Amino acid sequence: MKIKESTGSSSSSSRYRLPLIITGIAIAAGAAGFYGMQPASASEASNEVPVPPAPKVTIAPVMQQNLIDYRELLGRVEAQETVEVRPRVSGHIDEVRLVAGQTVKKGDVLFIIDPRWYRAAFDLAVADAEGAKVRVSIAESQARRAENLSNSQAISAEEAEIRTSRLAEAKSELLAAEAKLENARLDLEHTEVKAPISGRISRAFVTSGNLVSGTPGSGTLLTSIVSDGDVYVYADVDEETWLTFDRLRHEGKILSKDGRIPVEMQLSDENNFPHQGTVESADNHLDSSTGSLVLRMVFPNPNGKLVPGLSARVRLPVSPEEPTLFVSERAIGTSQSQKFVFTVDASNTVAFRSVKIGPVINGKRVIREGLQTGDRVIVNGLQHVTAGITVDPELAVAAK
Repeated sequence: MKIKESTGSSSSSSRYRLPLIITGIAIAAGAAGFYGMQPASASEASNEVPVPPAPKVTIAPVMQQNLIDYRELLGRVEAQETVEVRPRVSGHIDEVRLVAGQTVKKGDVLFIIDPRWYRAAFDLAVADAEGAKVRVSIAESQARRAENLSNSQAISAEEAEIRTSRLAEAKSELLAAEAKLENARLDLEHTEVKAPISGRISRAFVTSGNLVSGTPGSGTLLTSIVSDGDVYVYADVDEETWLTFDRLRHEGKILSKDGRIPVEMQLSDENNFPHQGTVESADNHLDSSTGSLVLRMVFPNPNGKLVPGLSARVRLPVSPEEPTLFVSERAIGTSQSQKFVFTVDASNTVAFRSVKIGPVINGKRVIREGLQTGDRVIVNGLQHVTAGITVDPELAVAAK
């Protein structure tokens, strides 16, 4: 009987525990599901990439102004007159009177060559000329007497002719003596080597006591002089530029000043071409070996800054005054040999533009091709952009 009771009690306990076990399993499963979903949700959130903000750039509009197009040429400064001073007679240098680098005037004595031999030769020539004059006087007297005697038939006609011919011979000897005298006088004068032009002189290449030669074609170089005042600038012009310039000049489309075309020039340490000059002339032929023609221009030189031999850059006008586009130099980029800019449209999208550039004028780069009025170019932040992206543009502040 006990056994039966025990069995019934066990069955009843099992019946009550089963619902509890099922409920616990359900709670555990729910908890596991809850906690198992948390890492998956966090992982998905970490994989989401935030969208970066549009890069900030500075833009400026393409500017337009009526300008004259120029071609820049490399040139050299030369004096209008340059003289190598050489002696005209040979001898030893007695005295050097020049001071290196000073300004001299035409006729100033620069060197003195020992004049003693030339003075003696001059005195001898004077004596010969005086003797020739005396002989002419005697011959004239004899010729007059011969004419009177011939008229009275006191002498033969042959004798009269002989005396007349002696007069002609004496006159020719006088002419020869006077020519020798003039030659001796010139030689004596040339012992004083004088400045042939006014200007700035170089140093003395020969000092006192040295023997110098006055032989034509191989005379000793004593010094050199370059003229003061206006200077020439010579520049080689390529064939295409010359043809454009010459055509516009003949058509009267290039502005002229007193009938001459103005040009601008700067030295190697200068900017903005401060020197104003004019085209003076062009060579009469094109050098076929270089394809260029030599152009000569004149520039005032009031303060002597334009020293002969200096290198120069010259701007030659090659167009009439016409609308020209230009941008900031900072907007220009370089890809190998190609020049480009980045533009920004109305939707702030960047575009790549290949451009053909011209010279720099007043700090701005001339654009010949590739842009138009109204375009906006990036002047700051080029390194942060590429074609096709959207940017946050800011208008550049104009310099005051």
